[in-house]
Amino acid sequence: MEKIKEQFSRLQISQRAVAEDPTYLLDIDISKGEGSNSVAVSCSNQSIRVYNGETLSLLREYSSQPGLLSGVRFAHTCKDVLFSACSDETVKCWDVRSSSVEPVQLFRGYPSNIFISFDISCNDLILCAGTEKVGEDTFIVFWDARGCTDSTSSSKTPLGAYSESHNDDITKICFHPSKPNLIVSGSTDGLVNVFDINKDNEEDALISTCNSDSSVSFIGWSGKEYQQVYCTTHDEGFCWWDLKQLETEEPVTLLCIPDAREVVGLENSKLDYLIGGLYFEKFNKLIVVGGLSSGNICLLESCTEGLNSVGVLRGGHSATVRSFLWNMEDDSLLTGGEDAHLLLWKPGAVEKAFGKKTSMKISSSVHQRVRVHQKQFKSKTK
Repeated sequence: MEKIKEQFSRLQISQRAVAEDPTYLLDIDISKGEGSNSVAVSCSNQSIRVYNGETLSLLREYSSQPGLLSGVRFAHTCKDVLFSACSDETVKCWDVRSSSVEPVQLFRGYPSNIFISFDISCNDLILCAGTEKVGEDTFIVFWDARGCTDSTSSSKTPLGAYSESHNDDITKICFHPSKPNLIVSGSTDGLVNVFDINKDNEEDALISTCNSDSSVSFIGWSGKEYQQVYCTTHDEGFCWWDLKQLETEEPVTLLCIPDAREVVGLENSKLDYLIGGLYFEKFNKLIVVGGLSSGNICLLESCTEGLNSVGVLRGGHSATVRSFLWNMEDDSLLTGGEDAHLLLWKPGAVEKAFGKKTSMKISSSVHQRVRVHQKQFKSKTK
């Protein structure tokens, strides 16, 4: 843990990009692979911005109007392919090399599908998106993602969908980092479901169901061989489960905190919210990321005894931080906030002639639902 603390303590602001118009920066991803150097950001004004990863200079901007965005993801094997989900009933694919502002491919769902979460498998073969609840229906929809840039403005229809495992908005989808057949989904129904999509049907595919007892805001994989899953909730809860224990008598739940604000101690301040988590594979440590309304970022060690502070990043943002991404390649951190600032933090960096700006905070166009449920944990083993 001392090595992680030292790593965080050396982080300083290296670059800063500020949107000309007030907008929340809701999600961040970086391009992958040799020679990749792009950062994509989804914004509350229905735009996607692509930046140079070193200088944070703006390279491209795409509009999703009239729909609202729900995340951005670069492909794993092609550094120039970018995906975004939208409330206009599509998931879009963009080629960031192109000067065109139009997507190169559309992934269309079933009638009335409004996509609010998505992810792409680690081998880029399967695209998966979760929907809002419409009537009594909520779906996890799958497409074949191959050949995204082969034909301009082409459209793909789904391979199929799951419709029985959640009964409310599916807020998050996350593929396993190395096993393309495994996904975890989170919902406002409080459930975190793990699926093996190689199975023939949804009932057989459902490996386990964990209950956070609240509306899920973030999910991820952790642990050796990524056999653990965790989530944060819209009312600042944190839950952490070990899937290895499904076939044993040991408890599956490693940690469950209904409200982290009540139990996390910070020096001279109090935690206001949770943003998500990041897993350090080389240290086998799960770090939960939270923050203060002032813009300071809190880094918390997750262990079975609770959440412990390992550092606070100060002086970067002037309002709530909405998004972050840790780059394992160079130990840098990207953060985006309600102040419309995108920050690049690097070990020992010195920010060049750019001081902290006043807040540009605006009324959010993103409505967060908080619904508490009292269902108990259940598991399904094969």
